[in-house]
Amino acid sequence: MPLLHASGARTLTPDLGAPGDHGLHDDACTVATALDTVPEGEELILVGHSYAGLVVREAADLRPGAVDHLVLVDGWAGPDGASMFGLAPDAFVTAIRAAAATSGDGQRIPAPPPAAFGVVDADDTAWLAGRLVPQALRTFTEATRLNGAVDRVPGTAIHCRPATYPFDRFATALGYRTLALDGPHDVMLTDPEPLARLLLDMPGRPVRFENRKGEV
Repeated sequence: MPLLHASGARTLTPDLGAPGDHGLHDDACTVATALDTVPEGEELILVGHSYAGLVVREAADLRPGAVDHLVLVDGWAGPDGASMFGLAPDAFVTAIRAAAATSGDGQRIPAPPPAAFGVVDADDTAWLAGRLVPQALRTFTEATRLNGAVDRVPGTAIHCRPATYPFDRFATALGYRTLALDGPHDVMLTDPEPLARLLLDMPGRPVRFENRKGEV
């Protein structure tokens, strides 16, 4: 976000890392509520990274008149009824359910190490490790509820290379423009400058960057 601020963009970052059991619909409502704080007529780009790709699409479906452009950064995304578990391969689903089984109540996924997101630099690893939190299992299982309003919001998907999952194909199926960016899944932490340049080149000005892991 410092790079966006230096270019004159304003950012808001709703927190989706709250403790306790919650799901995709709760997170979408959190983002939609944040959209309500943006002055009417201000250009707004809504950005979602990874799981938050599903969140921002549902939030935009709730507030389509507030969003000028949607941007997914290595984002999970799909039509009405899509979920993380529905989009992911079986091995992913099995691994997440196994991780949940180790968490005590079985409802939360322990945070993986930074290396799982492609973060290996010592300073970046230390910064990220202190901010990763467990993720509620319901964020993986709940399916999006879309009434079609989000389909009227133009979208762009930035997919990282080498690919971890087919984020570009998810976006193409939705009719989004796709842009490749070399870097790991948490590219906003490892390569913030090229990502910031792409965001600043979007239609409108980015006043929202929805993400819990890194800064741009």
